[in-house]
Amino acid sequence: MRVVAAMSGGVDSAVAAARAKEAGHDVTGIHLALSRNPKSYRSGARGCCTIEDANDARRAADVIGIPFYVWDLSERFHTDVVEDFMDTYAAGQTPNPCLRCNEKIKFAAVLDRALALGFDAVATGHYATVVHTEAGVELHRAVDGAKDQSYVLGVLDEAQLRHSLFPLGDTPKTQVRREAAERGLLVADKPDSHDICFVADGDNAGWLREKLGDRAPNTGGEIRDETTGEVLGHHEGTFGFTIGQRKGLRLGRPAPDGRPRYVLDIEPVSGTVTVGPRERLAVDRITGDRLRWCGPALPAGTILDGPDVTVQLRAHGAEHRAVVRVGENTLDIELLDLAEGIAPGQAAVVYDGSRVVGSATITATRRATSATGGPDSPVEPTW
Repeated sequence: MRVVAAMSGGVDSAVAAARAKEAGHDVTGIHLALSRNPKSYRSGARGCCTIEDANDARRAADVIGIPFYVWDLSERFHTDVVEDFMDTYAAGQTPNPCLRCNEKIKFAAVLDRALALGFDAVATGHYATVVHTEAGVELHRAVDGAKDQSYVLGVLDEAQLRHSLFPLGDTPKTQVRREAAERGLLVADKPDSHDICFVADGDNAGWLREKLGDRAPNTGGEIRDETTGEVLGHHEGTFGFTIGQRKGLRLGRPAPDGRPRYVLDIEPVSGTVTVGPRERLAVDRITGDRLRWCGPALPAGTILDGPDVTVQLRAHGAEHRAVVRVGENTLDIELLDLAEGIAPGQAAVVYDGSRVVGSATITATRRATSATGGPDSPVEPTW
């Protein structure tokens, strides 16, 4: 096959490209220019988006012995990922820009261009596995559970999976680094990137404050205690908070019982941020929209309630046993294992064993029954 290898400048994508070539494919390496001025996002060799990363990718392609090009997707990236990130935070929700980048950039814009140019597939360094069966194509977790990235790939549909290669899905990360060194790739010891690529210093709130400007729904508001209604402090914008946050609240005084407070609710119109004890973060029900199926779409009315049905709510979070009900373009998820700090805007990815069934964007959560035995109101719209 003719394969485009997306090379970020990190060790994983370099080894994936090398393996694709070794498997007999006709491989061309590409690096995505996601900003016309890379320093406007961040500096330093940290995994993508920088000049250093582009140079690292080019050197790796030279060592592997494949052609290499840079594709400018900066305008598409800014519109589909950066603007979406800002809009979602401005709405009082919590986005996952890496998941959106996979959906809109790496497996939409890149794949569409690759197919138009006569390529057959796109190879990346993601830790996940594509399984071809008689019934179709399936996405599964990687062998290395600690590095598994199937969560952020849960937005891929069956057509995209048919043209996707994940050469590292069967390999532990430690072995990938050893292999990179044996192949003479200089990125063998390059640190992984963990921060949002377009936030220069990891200060999301500061970046949002600078970029949103007049687009922010409010420039300040109150921080209130859920139990007493007392105003505990003030803030400069709800975009600086996310559900479950504990640090950076700057309340000046502890709770009467001395325990820390957590963000329980964010109301972007009034600017009110509600805080309270950790146990009030527990959630037992979730709804979501923007359904994406990693295989055939499940019809409305389908109920997934087998012993292996789980839901993952964060990129490296735990699996929660669940009962999943499919509606008209919605998912209703009953969590058998409670989750904490779940915010609208995040993704809920549904699994059946190791197989990714699909995903939805969380629109509402319901807090678990309180300690007094009474039902709590939902964090977002009424069920």
